[in-house]
Amino acid sequence: MPRNYDFWLFDLDGTLVDVYPSYTVEVIARVGDRLGQGFTEQDAARLWYGQGDTRAELLAERGVDPEQFWTAFHDEEDPQARAEATYLYDDAEQFFADRTDPVGLVTHCQRYLTDPVLDHLDIADWFDTVVCCDDDIGWKPDPAPVHRAMGEMGVGHNGHVGALAGDNPGDIGAARNAGLDGIHVHRESPVSTDRCVRGDHRVTTLLDL
Repeated sequence: MPRNYDFWLFDLDGTLVDVYPSYTVEVIARVGDRLGQGFTEQDAARLWYGQGDTRAELLAERGVDPEQFWTAFHDEEDPQARAEATYLYDDAEQFFADRTDPVGLVTHCQRYLTDPVLDHLDIADWFDTVVCCDDDIGWKPDPAPVHRAMGEMGVGHNGHVGALAGDNPGDIGAARNAGLDGIHVHRESPVSTDRCVRGDHRVTTLLDL
């Protein structure tokens, strides 16, 4: 692992934090009720984590329009309930202890959910900037949200060397498209997949960084 990175960007869900499985099952079940679909626990994991194309594939199989899914999903998500069901990975807390180099967050989690999670876990002050992707900013692997975070941290292609770490192929794609190293954080996930995420580096704990 190169030691010359002078700034870091991180994904949030599945990388630094995760939610208790029972919460995902309950939320997706309510979403399914709205859509007239009976989603199983395995379906809930595929829809929640969305590794690779698994979410899109499942919705296509069920004939569910993605926009309808996300509308129902956001209607069913309660920010405080989400925050209380979210836990912090132990290695994340150790990695961030006493850090002085710039650190940013680039997440698909929407602002109305992200802020309560960061506040509940008391980690908002870990980050110099928080970029929540949307249709205007762009979605990973689009590099636009990564460029925005770099600009807000003052490290945008001006001699600084950094990396983006995340658990999803979209994170690695965003890193590469933005000219950064991509670090795949391989967490034990309830989602089974036959895809190999090929980042510049692969770690099972942030302490390897």
